[in-house]
Amino acid sequence: MEITTAQTTGRGNHIQEKQIFSVVIAYEDFSAGKHAKQTYDCLVRHLGGDFEFENQMWKFDVLENAKLNEMAAKDASTADLIIVSTHGVGDLPREVKQWIDQWMRHTSAMALVTLVDRPPHGRHREEDIVRPYLERVARKARMDFFAQPDEWPDREDDYSLQQFSDRAQRTSTLMATFIHQHASAPRWGIAQ
Repeated sequence: MEITTAQTTGRGNHIQEKQIFSVVIAYEDFSAGKHAKQTYDCLVRHLGGDFEFENQMWKFDVLENAKLNEMAAKDASTADLIIVSTHGVGDLPREVKQWIDQWMRHTSAMALVTLVDRPPHGRHREEDIVRPYLERVARKARMDFFAQPDEWPDREDDYSLQQFSDRAQRTSTLMATFIHQHASAPRWGIAQ
């Protein structure tokens, strides 16, 4: 986390410094990206007064390009928070795992978050292989791990924008609380 340059507020010449909070989002497709962006937006609403937020979004299929994969890994290695958003069906693509391998040992991120919009069809939640994989990644990288609350709609066509929004709100509230509790952690190098 970095300290931004001084910013003036709307009241006279009062100067306030805000810490930059960087978020990297890797997402499966448009709807998974939208879910992650809504969660990010809720986080900004919760903490926007305390931090200056910035984000980079990387779609899974873009990570097939070696140069873009390297750029995304560099973003993740300097991020404060990394979000992986999927549908929860099957394993992560090879290029996503390569991306993770590139930043995992070098990241200073405080947390890894997995967002899954629905469980695999015809399978139990326990059979999801992405969540335990990302949990191991977080442990190896010495990051905290968040998984979206395990609340699933009954049918895919019941999944509405309001449900996306409600789940994004709950997830971001948990993350905001965590970030506030750990904002002075020495791993960020913030002098208070």
